Amino acid sequence: MKLEELQHVLRASAAISKESSFVVVGSQAVLLLLDQPPESLLVSREIDLYPALHPERADLIDGAIGMHSSFHETFGYFADGVGPETAVMPGDWMSRASLHYVGEITAICPELHDLVVSKCVAGREKDVDFVRELLKQDLVSLDTLVQRIGMLDAAKYPLPHLVAWVKRRKLESEGTPP
Repeated sequence: MKLEELQHVLRASAAISKESSFVVVGSQAVLLLLDQPPESLLVSREIDLYPALHPERADLIDGAIGMHSSFHETFGYFADGVGPETAVMPGDWMSRASLHYVGEITAICPELHDLVVSKCVAGREKDVDFVRELLKQDLVSLDTLVQRIGMLDAAKYPLPHLVAWVKRRKLESEGTPP
């Protein structure tokens, strides 16, 4: 994925949803969060986002420019219209979020550690690779990740398991077997 492609998805999402502000919660938010993201973090071809004021309009985006749409077939990348519940992050993540502008469109991105917490909760293979690479490149701090995981609702999420999960990724990033 390239920054221009993410910007294209934001413009198309704005046209479809009649919204001008989006929350970008997927891995490709790194295009906005990092000045020069490593190529190894840019493998995804999807942008996970939802309209900030009307998240229910994400379905319109997903239907028009989502996976297997003519947009996807034409350009090779797509939007994944998600909702606020998709990315599990600390409750105060918005206080650390940053705003990025594409013309009149505003992209709201979680701070990188908050974004990584959501990847730890999801725990898919692609999330393992993403987290491991961020740790390997020293783009996130293990201590900060553990702190942010501790801010999640312990009644809903297995915090000790998540902490162990991220510590394993750190060891793997250093080439040490877990």
